Amino acid sequence: MPTFVYTARKRSGEQVEGLMQADSEAAVVRALDEQAMVPVRIVPQQAPGRRRGGKVRLREVGVIYSQLGDLLGAGVPMMRALTILARVGLSDRAARIMVEVRENVAAGETLADAMDRHPEVFSGLHTAVIRAGERAGFLEDALHSLAGYIERQDELSGKVRGAMIYPTVLTVAGAAIVTFLLVWLVPRFEGMFEGMEVPLPTRVLFALSGLLRHHLLLVVGGLVLAAVSLRSLLGSRTGRLLWETWRLKLPVLGRTLQMVGVTRFCRVLGTMLANGVPILQALAIAKDATGSAIMAASIEQAAENVRAGDALAEPLDRSGLFPPEIVEMIAVGEESNQLETVLVRTADTVDRRTARLVDQAVRLMEPVILILLAALVGFIAMGLLYPVFMMSQTLQ
Repeated sequence: MPTFVYTARKRSGEQVEGLMQADSEAAVVRALDEQAMVPVRIVPQQAPGRRRGGKVRLREVGVIYSQLGDLLGAGVPMMRALTILARVGLSDRAARIMVEVRENVAAGETLADAMDRHPEVFSGLHTAVIRAGERAGFLEDALHSLAGYIERQDELSGKVRGAMIYPTVLTVAGAAIVTFLLVWLVPRFEGMFEGMEVPLPTRVLFALSGLLRHHLLLVVGGLVLAAVSLRSLLGSRTGRLLWETWRLKLPVLGRTLQMVGVTRFCRVLGTMLANGVPILQALAIAKDATGSAIMAASIEQAAENVRAGDALAEPLDRSGLFPPEIVEMIAVGEESNQLETVLVRTADTVDRRTARLVDQAVRLMEPVILILLAALVGFIAMGLLYPVFMMSQTLQ
């Protein structure tokens, strides 16, 4: 159903603006007439250059929080601010969601409750911080805090994605080269060696080549089945724990993944505590933000200890997943009653360390990928050239 932007005049002479979802402009006119308003201007909500798409990016959510915080801080009423947000600079999907948020707020819901209806866009962390800000009267600060948090998270994710571009391209190119050799080059040697007793590496090459050329659907089906099975395994708690255990033991990469999880935990928990969210609720959300099943389990256990009246630092230290210096900082923050400040500062420090670890992991991956590709190409070359060498020896 399309959305229309309207300007109408009440009987008192007051001019109002708003958004309305309707089948046509005539339907908007009828709806305004029922509300005793005279339409002045009705246009479809389609700003020039508006981006289309079905998914709202995290960066766009950060823009929503930042602009809404700016508008509220400038004294713009909530309903007017939400209307402006829905009209300016957002993708179609985000604009439609903000229209729905505005309608629900107009119906009497709080902003947090209205956003809770769209968990695919506004996460539990976001709505918890906004709800705390609404209750305590510092909603603008809470929105700006969330915008800053999202900006830093997006920056870290961007660094990781950017660092992975070259290894990914290298892997895809290597796989394409090996596939080309097996499908095009190897069959040309197969006829040459027909009737000969070839060594095992050559027989393996011919078997792989024949499998790709004559049973491609079987190979693709096997890969799809393996992917589905792996996804099903990783969907279970046991599978996730096994996968996480293996990943965290990898050299350099395991340490990088661990520090990424620690960064997310510290930043999410610090942001929520700084905005008045109770610590048990904050821990319940922060554990899911780590992206690690093992870390989430250890944080869940730490939350139980906190519920029983213990300090947070001790169970985190016992888990072995948090570096000692991070645990010490958390302990100092608890003792000085400045845990939220310490956590945010710690996250900033760990962010920089994580960026260095990402660079190290990528630098390690590149030679490993090159060595594996060289080994595969060398195996193919040996499998094809060794029988030729044996033939020349026999002829001599």
